[in-house]
Amino acid sequence: GFRFALLRDLHRGAAACDATDDAALLEAAGHTVALVPGSEDNIKLTYKEDLMRLERLIGPTLLPRTGVGYDVHAFAENRPLILCGIQVPHDRGLAGHSDADVGIHALCDAIYGALAEGDIGRHFPPSQEEWKDADSARFLVHAGRRIRERGGMLVNADVTLICERPKIGPHAQAMRQRLADLLEVEIDRISVKATTSERLGFTGREEGIACTACATVLVP
Repeated sequence: GFRFALLRDLHRGAAACDATDDAALLEAAGHTVALVPGSEDNIKLTYKEDLMRLERLIGPTLLPRTGVGYDVHAFAENRPLILCGIQVPHDRGLAGHSDADVGIHALCDAIYGALAEGDIGRHFPPSQEEWKDADSARFLVHAGRRIRERGGMLVNADVTLICERPKIGPHAQAMRQRLADLLEVEIDRISVKATTSERLGFTGREEGIACTACATVLVP
């Protein structure tokens, strides 16, 4: 460090000096400047980027956590088919206490799992009439808010719908955007894709739709 009074006086008369920092200013005035060992983390704040680096250094350490979700709903007559927040044209919808959005339900479980906060049924019990025919978007908004309340951030989410019909590809981009909007993240953090079970099992017999989801979050 430098003596304040000396440094102040030199700065007041520094208009004619082309010094780049305090050390150069003292050297130009004939003073001896010595180097002492220090820490790379004790950085000099000159530019905005330096402050951002300092905030990262002194802020809480964020640890990656990954959660996995899985959900299944059977097809039902006279119900709309809602998948990842988007109504998809189909001859049947899915049976469930809420709107039975199998994609959002699996993703919520993945997020809650990453946070070690149980599953969707813990937060929105199907025994409660309040959630009868509820828009599952409300569940995902809550899951995203829990990440932020924990001081964390969503790194990415990957959703895989498993069904023979309907075809998911034409709707995947709209689903990605809807999930990103509900979670308040960029769309490039959200993946939605689909596969079939090659006509095997209940999805192969078109009795219902299954979904797996994976979410990675950073939390202190």
